[in-house]
Amino acid sequence: MRKYDKALAIFFALCSIGLLIGFIFNRDLLNWAFVRHHNQLSWYIRPIFIIPFCFFAFKRSLTGISFTLFCIFTSMFWFPEPSSVDANVQEFLQYEVDYLTGDWGISKILLTLVVPLSLTLLALAFWQRNIWFGLSIMAFIAIGKVGWSIIYAGDSGKSIIIPAILGLVVCMVFVYLGITRNKRRQNSEKMLSRKSI
Repeated sequence: MRKYDKALAIFFALCSIGLLIGFIFNRDLLNWAFVRHHNQLSWYIRPIFIIPFCFFAFKRSLTGISFTLFCIFTSMFWFPEPSSVDANVQEFLQYEVDYLTGDWGISKILLTLVVPLSLTLLALAFWQRNIWFGLSIMAFIAIGKVGWSIIYAGDSGKSIIIPAILGLVVCMVFVYLGITRNKRRQNSEKMLSRKSI
């Protein structure tokens, strides 16, 4: 797979970009996705993708990173439209749609660029095996999402707090345990190889 790593990574990146362009230019597609995004299962599953994202960054797999981002992006419409929707969820998602389809000035573009920048820093942290920096960036992403939601969407933004914090805790625990276990395994393998010599 290493042989095709860059090619597959580019493929999944292009798939994500293509879908994003579809959302921008096809309002029906955007509405279809957001109707399904009202199902809060998608809110809870999205943060969990940070676990494989960090794992693939740690393993230095561009394909894994790109595929995970594609899953994060598409998971908003994996689940069926819910039969009933909380008023705060409805209001918050309407704000997100208005944000995406509204006018884009320099300040809005710069603010939105924080998302890919923070994910890039997260990937770099684990690529360089810097666990603590990676966990710090992970916390920043969750707190930033909650902060942005409340500041810009008001009380309806508070509906994101539980999924974001719960996702952060689960991700931090699993990522920390997984990477420290991997390091212990690598150290034991090194010790065994030295003894065999």
